[in-house]
Amino acid sequence: MSTAASSQADAAGPAPAPNPHAKQPPESGYPPLEGSARAFGTIAVSAAVFMNVLDSSIANVSIPTIAGDLGVSSTQGTWVITSFAVANAITVPLTGWLTQYFGQVRLFVISTLLFVLSSWLCGFAWSFESLVFFRVLQGAVAGPMIPLSQSLMLASYPRAKAGMALALWSMTILVGPIAGPLLGGWISDNYDWSWIFYINVPVGLLAAWGSWQVYKTRESRRIRLPIDRIGLVLLVVWVGALQIMLDKGKDLDWFASPLICALAVISVITFVYFVIWELTASHPVVDLTLFMQRNFTTGTIALSVAYGLFFGTVVLLPLWLQSTMGYTATWAGVAAAPVGILAIILSPVVGKLLARHDPRIIATTAFLIFSLISYMRAQYNTQVDLFGVMLPTFIQGAAMAAFFIPLTTISLSGLNPERIPAAAGLTNFFRLVCGAFGTSITTTLWEDRAILHHARLTEVARPGEPAFDHIINGMGNLGISRQKGAALLDQVINQQAYTISATDFFFASAIIFLLLIGLIWLARPKTASHGGGAAAGAH
Repeated sequence: MSTAASSQADAAGPAPAPNPHAKQPPESGYPPLEGSARAFGTIAVSAAVFMNVLDSSIANVSIPTIAGDLGVSSTQGTWVITSFAVANAITVPLTGWLTQYFGQVRLFVISTLLFVLSSWLCGFAWSFESLVFFRVLQGAVAGPMIPLSQSLMLASYPRAKAGMALALWSMTILVGPIAGPLLGGWISDNYDWSWIFYINVPVGLLAAWGSWQVYKTRESRRIRLPIDRIGLVLLVVWVGALQIMLDKGKDLDWFASPLICALAVISVITFVYFVIWELTASHPVVDLTLFMQRNFTTGTIALSVAYGLFFGTVVLLPLWLQSTMGYTATWAGVAAAPVGILAIILSPVVGKLLARHDPRIIATTAFLIFSLISYMRAQYNTQVDLFGVMLPTFIQGAAMAAFFIPLTTISLSGLNPERIPAAAGLTNFFRLVCGAFGTSITTTLWEDRAILHHARLTEVARPGEPAFDHIINGMGNLGISRQKGAALLDQVINQQAYTISATDFFFASAIIFLLLIGLIWLARPKTASHGGGAAAGAH
């Protein structure tokens, strides 16, 4: 980050004269932490990261509960997830500029405290609209926390132990998918859903206090640099308009609605202006010229599309289990929890393999596993048991371990060191945006396909059809009225329709993951060792 900072400073002109009374960091950087200071700093930073990651997964199994309590549909309830993800993605590219302005320690502590405040506001929300607004705030302030946490962790350890620092950081990231669904389901079933946000308050306050105590004397150099305000506004407008269009499209009958048409036009126009502006601006908020690099383009597209499919599944599975299969939030959390087990176990192994093998081979293995588990889920029916749901989720952890780092390695391979921070930020931006878009598209397609399957199934479930008459007459013999029998049969048809719709998505995902394998082999990463170094810097 120091290399990028110096190049930006040179481009911006002379830096302001430093305050002679302010303590400036040494040119060579601070020495690694030792003993209890390192342990305490690791715990404090990890607690903040865990809180951040937990909050992105804890709400997934709570969506039906939140939606029901606030009087909206489960599909609308996914705004709680997508609003956080979009705001998070937009602020990620700003991390470098904000770090130069505030200093990385101040920015990390400020972001953590603001995350605590926005979490409390989310729990205090009095309506669905207020909750979505506070989730936008929460996602916005969360953006810098993940990249800064890794920077602080790496600075705390000697260079020879950088692998250990990254391993500890990765473990924290991967524990979230295990704890989030379990904790979210348990809280939703036994307490008010607000507590999934309130639990961040004590954790965040302790993490902010601990981080400040350890790192306050290790602040990075602060330099005031210009910011691309026009590019930032265009970025917010086109991403926000597109996300609202995807979220509201089904409710407003898509392009039959003037609002949806207006949002589509605004999104397209501002996106075109955004691309033109960013390619010609002196200090672009997003360096789009990176897409001229083959490795960056193929790696980023593969990572973003795959993450969109992955995150769509993460949201769809608990929704289907609760709304269609009758699972409680707790048991839906249990079914989703195993995803992080193999990821934690295999991540160190993948890190070692990456130093000696082509990252495309490892990424291909990940996509084959993703395709396999998607195909396994495509075989689901209304009789699937808990083990049948948990097994693909457990196996998916292996794909997660072999997914992020190799694709990031491919994206950054061959880039000059000074471009790696910007490239890593841009890759993460597109990954997070595709995650949000994937959620909206997945839930919309799920409901649309369910309506289609319901219509097809009811073609043979009507008076005059032998099967329908046989079932209704059988219910009549049990004392169930014809009207009540028809209502019960409609519930069964609904369950079948939503299940078939979910399996349609899983089957399509299996095919797309296979197609992505061909895309990553268009890349030409230089060497595994070079890629590994890039990946380390990317996190």
